[in-house]
Amino acid sequence: MNYSINHRKEKSLQLIALKDEKSEAEVTVIPGYGALLHGFKVKAGDKQVDVIDHYEDLDQLKNLLPTSFKSSKLSPFPCRIEEGKYSFDGIPYQFASKFLDGSAIHGLLFDKAFSIVDEKPGNDSAMIALEYVYDRDDDQYPFKYSCRIHYELLPEQVLSVETVLTNLGTSPMPIADGWHPYFSLGDKVDDWMLHFKAAAMIEFDDKLIPTGRLLDYEQFNQPALIGKTFLDNCFLINPDKTLASCEIFNPNNKLKVSFFPGKGYPYLQIYTPPHRNSIAIENLSSAPNSFNNKMGLTILQPGQSESFGLQYKVSIL
Repeated sequence: MNYSINHRKEKSLQLIALKDEKSEAEVTVIPGYGALLHGFKVKAGDKQVDVIDHYEDLDQLKNLLPTSFKSSKLSPFPCRIEEGKYSFDGIPYQFASKFLDGSAIHGLLFDKAFSIVDEKPGNDSAMIALEYVYDRDDDQYPFKYSCRIHYELLPEQVLSVETVLTNLGTSPMPIADGWHPYFSLGDKVDDWMLHFKAAAMIEFDDKLIPTGRLLDYEQFNQPALIGKTFLDNCFLINPDKTLASCEIFNPNNKLKVSFFPGKGYPYLQIYTPPHRNSIAIENLSSAPNSFNNKMGLTILQPGQSESFGLQYKVSIL
């Protein structure tokens, strides 16, 4: 077979690796911690480069995951919920777990152990499916649902990621979905080019909560040097499977990552951390605080499923 799947342990991290034996592209996933994307390596000349900024070992993952959320699955909500408070069907809720700024952040599944429910190496791709059943783990989100994630490594160094959410309860439930990967292309973010077309930028207050206003934003409508630009913003985009909605490119080593979100991810959150070694490109189904502002919020009926998909393509020009 042209594609393989293997289970291995590195630096105390239990990994599943999907590999294209021909191109030597390899994707690694950590099922035990939110089914997070640990690595996406491609061949560049005589060496492999990893475009995912990942945790170095298990100790670092345990220490930093609750604050960095690198590569985490964001479910049942992405980004922030103001003060952790929301109401649904007239019932008020408030999450006890808060981020440093007082908001609930990035959902409830980022550190959950997902089960492997399927794996298929083949001649055309390698696919794994992982699932977590959330059974009212937190009484402030009293809804039962399954989160199934399909990773599939395809030809031409393309990774397809699909999330399927299913309401397993007997009443409607609010939910949103997203991802939080950090990408590293070598050198500093300042030296890279960024390109995405924003239909609008969502205005934030000082706690990164949407104010309700939409602003024009054109800085990266054409490929432009990131330079000293600081980003911690959410943008509305128009996903198109045939055209990349976002691209990052390092002119020095010709490494490029292109993003192809499906229609389920009309929001794009971008964050440049202070160290400037990587950048978070977050495809989201809703805006931050969507449990309150309803921007992109999905209401799943009992037994209903909703799918959210995207593809990452790594190129060396």
